[in-house]
Amino acid sequence: MNSQAPSRVTTIFTYVVVLACLGLLLLGALMHGVSLEVQQRFWSNIFDRVGGPMTFRFVLQPTMAFIAALHDGIRDAREGHKSFFWSRWTDPSQTSGRLREGLASVARVIALGIGMDVIYQLKELNTFYPAEAAVMAILLAVIPYFVFRWIVEGVARRWIARRSAGPVV
Repeated sequence: MNSQAPSRVTTIFTYVVVLACLGLLLLGALMHGVSLEVQQRFWSNIFDRVGGPMTFRFVLQPTMAFIAALHDGIRDAREGHKSFFWSRWTDPSQTSGRLREGLASVARVIALGIGMDVIYQLKELNTFYPAEAAVMAILLAVIPYFVFRWIVEGVARRWIARRSAGPVV
């Protein structure tokens, strides 16, 4: 696992953000149900966000996730860790630690995403759909983070291998 463990404050903040996401998903299901009509409204609202106001978050959140992934992917390559996706099969004992590490890195981006979606919903929809706020944060922060981290780790691993091989004489 990582040679430097996250601070206690970072760990607590991560748990608060993850619990908030789970709470929003549960609250959304309790408030609005999970019927076909709700699911259609849900996906319609999700896709309407792409062209509406505050579309800058579709660039901002993945960019912030990329910045976090850049740091973590390079560190993975330096420390010789396999990507999170592959470590699941090669070393299952590291999976939960690597997931926690990734969530700690992206927790601020998730919190920002939830906040931005709450503002969007209240301004544009004049109501609040908690599950949609959580899903948007996951779609725009968590998924890009893990994909970017995987890509950065692979590129950094190749770059480090070439650099350590030295110049060809």
